[in-house]
Amino acid sequence: MQNCSSPCSFGLLLGRILLSFIFILSGIFKFVNYDSTVQMMAAKGMTLVPFFLVTAALLEIVGGIFILIGFYTRIGALLLLIFILPTTLIFHDFWNVQGSEMEMQMSNFLKNVAIMGGLLYVACTGAGKLSIDRCMPCNTKITG
Repeated sequence: MQNCSSPCSFGLLLGRILLSFIFILSGIFKFVNYDSTVQMMAAKGMTLVPFFLVTAALLEIVGGIFILIGFYTRIGALLLLIFILPTTLIFHDFWNVQGSEMEMQMSNFLKNVAIMGGLLYVACTGAGKLSIDRCMPCNTKITG
């Protein structure tokens, strides 16, 4: 049985920190660069852009914070996984472009696939011992 000072406990904490940053920062930048994000989303043919932009930004920030601090970590990871799948298909459609644009979009697509793997891993394993989840009465476990 591992204690909270084991290398794996610190590794899970560091992994959560690293995984959460991309979502927290992306959500914040959506608000900071609101107008250009609206234009980019509209250019992809999206409707109800202000609603989806604010929803996406809040989901990224809240889900990222949940993973960062280890609070309802599995739920946060699942919500971000549900968010990133359609986002990847809509905004990194490398199959619709050519040349260097295709390479850039494929790279972003594959990066998101790797992030999906990380989110799935967190959703299945939980936050680890260095988390708020560990202290909660129900321990927010999803069994399986």
